[in-house]
Amino acid sequence: MLDAFWAPSSVAVVGASKSPGKVGNRILANLIECGYEGEIVPVNPAATEIMGRRCYPNLAAYGRPVDLAVVVVPRAGVMDAVRDCVAAGVKALVVITAGFKEVGAEGAALERELVSVCRSHGVRLIGPNCLGLLNTATKLNASFAKEWPTRGHISFVSQSGALVSAILDYAVLHGLGISKMISMGNKADVDENDLIHALSQDDDTRVIVGYLESIMDGNRFLRIAETAASRKPIVIFKSGVTQAGVRAASSHTGSLAGADIAYGAAFRRAGVIRAETFEHMIDYAMAFAMQPLPKGNRVAVITNAGGPGIMAADAVEQTGLVMSSLTPATADVLRKHLPPAASVANPVDVLGDADPERYAMAVRMALQDSQVDMVLVLLTPQAVTQVVETAEAVASAADGSKPVLVSFMGGRDVAPAVRLLMERNIPNYPSPERAVQVLYAMHQYVAWLKRPPRVIMRFPVNRRRAERIIERHLRMGQFQVGEVAAKDILRAYDFNVPPGAHALTTDEAVEAAERIGYPVAMKIVSRDIIHKSDIGGVRLNLDSPEAVRDAFDLMMVRIRQRVPEARLEGVYIEKMCPRGREVILGMVRDPQFGPMLMFGLGGIFVEVMKDVTFHIAPITRDEARQMLEGTRSYALLMGARGQARVDVDAIAESLQRISQLVTDFPEIQEMDINPFIVGPVGGVSLAADARITLRPRRKG
Repeated sequence: MLDAFWAPSSVAVVGASKSPGKVGNRILANLIECGYEGEIVPVNPAATEIMGRRCYPNLAAYGRPVDLAVVVVPRAGVMDAVRDCVAAGVKALVVITAGFKEVGAEGAALERELVSVCRSHGVRLIGPNCLGLLNTATKLNASFAKEWPTRGHISFVSQSGALVSAILDYAVLHGLGISKMISMGNKADVDENDLIHALSQDDDTRVIVGYLESIMDGNRFLRIAETAASRKPIVIFKSGVTQAGVRAASSHTGSLAGADIAYGAAFRRAGVIRAETFEHMIDYAMAFAMQPLPKGNRVAVITNAGGPGIMAADAVEQTGLVMSSLTPATADVLRKHLPPAASVANPVDVLGDADPERYAMAVRMALQDSQVDMVLVLLTPQAVTQVVETAEAVASAADGSKPVLVSFMGGRDVAPAVRLLMERNIPNYPSPERAVQVLYAMHQYVAWLKRPPRVIMRFPVNRRRAERIIERHLRMGQFQVGEVAAKDILRAYDFNVPPGAHALTTDEAVEAAERIGYPVAMKIVSRDIIHKSDIGGVRLNLDSPEAVRDAFDLMMVRIRQRVPEARLEGVYIEKMCPRGREVILGMVRDPQFGPMLMFGLGGIFVEVMKDVTFHIAPITRDEARQMLEGTRSYALLMGARGQARVDVDAIAESLQRISQLVTDFPEIQEMDINPFIVGPVGGVSLAADARITLRPRRKG
């Protein structure tokens, strides 16, 4: 637990300063000015008193236990200060000082020494290179932040100290209540996983919000975040989403995947709400902290202007939420109390001259309607609009039974009403679209909470057969598993693979084709050629011995010309697959989160549209189906636009089998089944081509 950070009975400021403008002065002033009621211990050997408080040369001179020490001395003095703290029995440390691993090898070595000293004494450390932390519940401001927010239920965890300052400034201006704010800095010891776990058990925190540039331990994050998200919402704004440089990848899956794809897949798996922008992060935080969760996806919109109502309705439909159909009883009451020109359909238009009571009545009726799960109230400040009074009426009508969000659109005229709404825990958004996006995020989180238990199916397979093939390749230093061996691995995991044979000569190729039956496909076999079709290494629909002979001879000549250094090992003769829908199934192993499964339709859908989905393995049957449904082209699989419906259950099962394979063998770095040919419902689906890339086995 991290209680010594949240609620210390005493705080030492090591490096406290008399000089205004110094960080050591600001931290001490913040502790005093924000009303911290515990013991405050300034430490500075060059002073005997600071801000009316006795100052000590070191903690040994203080002579009593200290729970939390904030170290803000020059880098050269940090280790001596930390040793003094741990010797005095300090339980927790915040090191503000910069100049550690963020500046190079020397700083990184000093940071490792810092962590070693802390861990050897059982002391937890936040930082170094951080802004500090605050807890409004205990009036603790152990930071050099300029602002002090009102008490609330949002806890922020940030890898950027500057962003903490920005959030606090925003919170003070808009009346956003904060519970805790932690600047992690270099995350040398305490990281996002520790903080998410601790905050998930904190009664003052209703929503955990994070700004992250990296995640230290992906597998641990998945475990902790999934458990924490089952207790309360987690909103994360992850920056650094672009890839610097081109990633070397031998598979389609690897070339399509990237760091941001991995984070997105991990967040979905763990139930984390991802904020795409700073504004989204604040938007989500407000709603989750202030309003109850919805029970469904049906939205009622109340407005005093037709245009904003249409904007809201469009946004609802576009996100996948539903404009609720109000019950006849609700419509009757609205019709009775609203002017004849008002609309009692949804959106409910209370007209431009609506007074506060008209708004309040409409909100109360929407909340009582069994067909409504969420309410969005819109207002534009027209000539007769009583903006502040309407805000008070809406806040009074919101009874906490269902989420109520508002969008009081405008600027100067609505500003006092927005402040009132925030004070009454009714979040306001500058546009209907932003409010609807928040409602959608709330609905998605509830859907995740209601997900069925994760049951990972284990199929009966011939694991030993796959293991022998992988072992042989690793022993020989061959990390590219060609089509022939890759399909043997797939057969071991009970994939349907077309009959085929390896042929070294023309005669062997003809004999294999005769045995398999025409028409056949011919593919070059070479450990040095990954993309066969790019260099003419694939011929299809060969329907006679002559066609096989001609194709073999021509293929060998042309490939030797195009790739003279390649070692050619004959060809693979394979029965032509029946027609069907071509899809691609794959996996790439992310360094943080492990195996990421990929699904997409073949051809233009992958190459041009990049219409693919990823999910962290292992996956359940429901998660496999979600991968399919997550593509824009899913409707084609289900028979849209006159297309034949295909066996989506076969695709889902194949994804589960890949999940089992790559979980069983961490040596598999990347793989593609491309194309995987899917037949009609009840038909046969086949792995027509396959490629696997291995990585060296880790020693020890």
